[in-house]
This record gives sequence, structure tokens and C-alpha cells, in this order.
Amino acid sequence: MGPISKRLATLETKSGWSVILGLMVFALFAVPVLNLAVPPDSFFHMSTFWVATLGKYLCFAMLALSLDLIWGYAGILSLGHGAFFGLGGYAMGMYLMRQIGERGVYGNPDLPDFMVFLNWDSLPWYWYGFDQFWFAIAMVVVVPGVLAFVFGWLAFRSRITGVYFSIITQAMVFAFMLAFFRNETGFGGNNGLTDFKDILGYDLSKDSTKVGLYVVSAIALLIIYLICRAVVTSKLGRLLIAVRDAESRVRFLGYSVTNAKLFVFTLSAVLAGIAGALYVPQVGIINPSEFTPAKSIEMAIWVAVGGRGTLFGAIAGAFAVNGARTYLTGVAPEIWLFFLGALFILVTLAMPKGLVGVYRSIVSGSARDTVKRRLRRVDA
Repeated sequence: MGPISKRLATLETKSGWSVILGLMVFALFAVPVLNLAVPPDSFFHMSTFWVATLGKYLCFAMLALSLDLIWGYAGILSLGHGAFFGLGGYAMGMYLMRQIGERGVYGNPDLPDFMVFLNWDSLPWYWYGFDQFWFAIAMVVVVPGVLAFVFGWLAFRSRITGVYFSIITQAMVFAFMLAFFRNETGFGGNNGLTDFKDILGYDLSKDSTKVGLYVVSAIALLIIYLICRAVVTSKLGRLLIAVRDAESRVRFLGYSVTNAKLFVFTLSAVLAGIAGALYVPQVGIINPSEFTPAKSIEMAIWVAVGGRGTLFGAIAGAFAVNGARTYLTGVAPEIWLFFLGALFILVTLAMPKGLVGVYRSIVSGSARDTVKRRLRRVDA
């Protein structure tokens, strides 16, 4: 067994690897087969709508992982992670817009339709290169990463922590929302970027392409999970936990808290950008609404519901909350926001460790013991 294999084996327990294997078999084999091979009139057929919906949930799970990495393990609550997600999405959207070419409404081979409509004479300089897929992928990583590095260096160097850091990250994402809403910035204004045709030559309207994007998202989620797991189980991970629990003591011992925070914050931003890039071709649009502060707050709710500081909990929370959103916005859209607020209050008061914490307490028997103690108090 080589060093890489040994390191992978230490990332999870045997039961953890069994769960991961089972989920990946279902995601990579069962879902595509149920969509492409099973007849549409069969009870077991999975519609393309649900494949795309699951693909969207996978992207949200990646985003939740990126937030859990810094909040759950380093104690850095970012309420502006939607900025990194949105920038990654816009980088991919710009590539997809350049691929439309003459197939647009106005038939201009160089300018996207919204630029023709707004009487732009030429392509802005920051759109150059986005006709190449490799350049777009590079920008998906570089732009969120550089933003997080600069922002984090200024914040952590000034020892801005806690609620103050949360507030300035929220101000950052709000500033991006205002900037991207303006037509003169060259990103489509409030309508954003949409009407995508294909990606790498594959028609985005075909079922096979949507299944392919779903599979890529599932593989990306596994890779991002393993990256996060590798970080939190390393010496750096133990240092981050120490920073979360007692930052002043860690500084007193001579460790560079600023460098540790800066690294994990930048890595988290890059992972969020990748999630945004995979999200856009599956939903078919990217607009400034992704930068709204409410969406960044909702991301924190995903992690809190699942259980922060667990990684698995972040994934579970993203699926649970967004699954509830899909259901409730279909049957009773007027109560969705009330449900979300009530859910956050419930988790804060009754389930501080989230769904994973509840599961662990049930398995260990501590939940049963707690109930018995409370019943004895009532009898007394």
C-alpha cells in the first residue's frame, strides 16, 4: 500500500468508507440508469427534472462543505460566501455565453445578446479569453481565490474576528450584488447571463448532457469532501480547531494564526467557486440574486441544520433544507420563509449539534439517558 493509499485509508473509518461507497454507487450508477435506461412510463424512471435537481443539490452540498471547513473547524463564520459562489458561476456563465456566437437572437458572433441590446460596440477586456474552456476554469479558481486571499489578509492581519468578520463579509457580498445589478458593469445587469446552448460541444438541452453534468458534480463533491477531510485530519486541522477554541492561547504558543486562517479561507473560497461553476450549466442561468446576503445566510443554515464541524453534516443539511424548499415552494410557497426561520431557531435551541449530533446521541444512547433523567425529575 503506497503513501497515498495509506493517507486515504486514514481519512475515514471503515463504516464511513462504506457509506461513501454506497452513496457513490447510487449517485454514479443508479441515477443515470434510472434516467437513461428505464422507460419513461416505468414507475422506476427518474425524470430529467429530478436529475437536474439532484445535480443542483450536489453543488449546494459542495458550497456547504466549503463553509463548514472554515466555520465548523476554524470558527470563521462567513456570511458572504455567496460572493465566491457567484463569481465562480459568472466565470462559467461568461464561457457559456461566448459559445453561443451567431446562434444568439441578434446573430452577433462576438457580442452576447445583452451587449448588442445595450449598444455596446466591442467586447470588454475582462471578457477576453472566456471563449476558451481552460481559461474559464482557471478563472473559476483564481478569481474567488485571489479575492479571498486579499480580503482575508486584510481582515485576519487586523485580527477581525467573530461577529465583526461576519458583518464585513456580508457587506462584501452586498457590494457585489449592487455592482452586478448595473448594466454598465458588463455582466447582464439584473437579467444576468442565460440562454446557454452548449458546453464543450455538448447540447445542454439533451438529457445525456444533464446526466453527464450531474455525474461530474457527484465526482466533484467526493473530491471536495476528501480534500476537506484531508485538511481537518491533518496537523493543520488540529491547529484550526485550537484556533477556533482558544485563539489567544494558540498565538501565545507561537503559531501563525493569520497564515492558518488565510490558507483555509482561501481554500474555502476556491471550493465555493467550483460549486458555482458546476451549478450554472445545470440551472441555465446566473444573475445577481446569487449575491444577495439572504442566500449567504441560508448557506449557514444548511451547515447548522446538518451539524457544523462534521463535514457529513454539511452535506446532509444542504440536501435536507433544499429538499424541504423544493417541496414547500411547490405546495405552500407562502410559508417557506417562516419554515426556514423556525428551523434555524429550532436547531439553535434544541439541536445545537444538528442532525449529525442527534444521530450520534441516539446511536451512543446518550439521548435515551437524557430522557430518562428528565423523566426522573418529573416523577420527583
